[in-house]
Parts: sequence; C-alpha cells; structure tokens
Amino acid sequence: MPHGPSRKSGFFDYYEELIGTWTRRLRNRQHAEDLAHDAFVKVLESGDATVLQPRAYLHRTARNIAVDRFRREERRSQLEEVADRDEAPPADDPEAHMHAVQLADSIEQALSELPANCRKVFVWNKLEGLGQAEIAERLGVSRNMVERYMIRTLRHLRDRLDAPAR
Repeated sequence: MPHGPSRKSGFFDYYEELIGTWTRRLRNRQHAEDLAHDAFVKVLESGDATVLQPRAYLHRTARNIAVDRFRREERRSQLEEVADRDEAPPADDPEAHMHAVQLADSIEQALSELPANCRKVFVWNKLEGLGQAEIAERLGVSRNMVERYMIRTLRHLRDRLDAPAR
C-alpha cells in the first residue's frame, strides 16, 4: 500500500470547494470552472508523487493561475490603451499610417529571421506580458536562457531596424 494520500482522492475531493471559492471571488461560475480545470491540469502534470496537503496545494495553484491571468490582462489592456492613445497615427495623416505599416512589416520580417525560441520569448514577454520564470517553464529552459534569447532578439531587431533601407 502506498504511503501518503493518492493523487486522485487527495485532489478531486476538493473540486466543488475550489469552484465554490472561486465562483464567489470571480463572481462568475464559468470562469471559476475554467480556473479549477487549469489548476487540476497543472497539479496533475506537475509529476509530484504525493502531496501532503492537497487542499492547500490545489488552492495555492488556483490562486497563482488567477494572479497570472489578472496580470496578463492588465498588461494587455495597458498596451492597448497606449497603442490607441499614443501610437495610432491620425486618420488624416496617410504618411504616418504608411510609416507605421512599414515599421510593423520590418519588425515581422526581422523576427522571422530568428530561431523559434527567440520569437516565442519576445512575443510571450512583450505582447502577452509573461515573465521570465513562466516563459522558462513553458520552454523547459532556464531563466538565464530566456534572458539570452531576449537579448539576442532585441539586438537583432535593433540591428535590422537601424540598418539603412536596402
């Protein structure tokens, strides 16, 4: 007989409690169910043989996921506000609009010249607002490697965008 609680009985016993807690906090049962699903997936994929306090572990995992989502949504809305307010060319300025389109094309072209991990790190960090630790976990590499990918990408973008038109 194995020592410690089994994964199935240890975690699934708290499913309804988890949904109830997050339904109250988020005021939306569907979001709470999505969060609970993601927490269970993360816990079950973690590979831990036993967890001594499955209830606490599950609730902490759900909280961390909720905080990460909130931060990403905040960053995304802040970026959208900045883009709408400061960077959108005036509708009556076709030259500014054309410049913005050319710049976007240049960035896209420069990113396509990089390895996939460099592109992923850049997009996940700059557009999705993920931190180095989360990106490292997604890619299965160290935080140091994530930093190296970002440095390489930023240098490449600088070199390509500062270069005279060919």
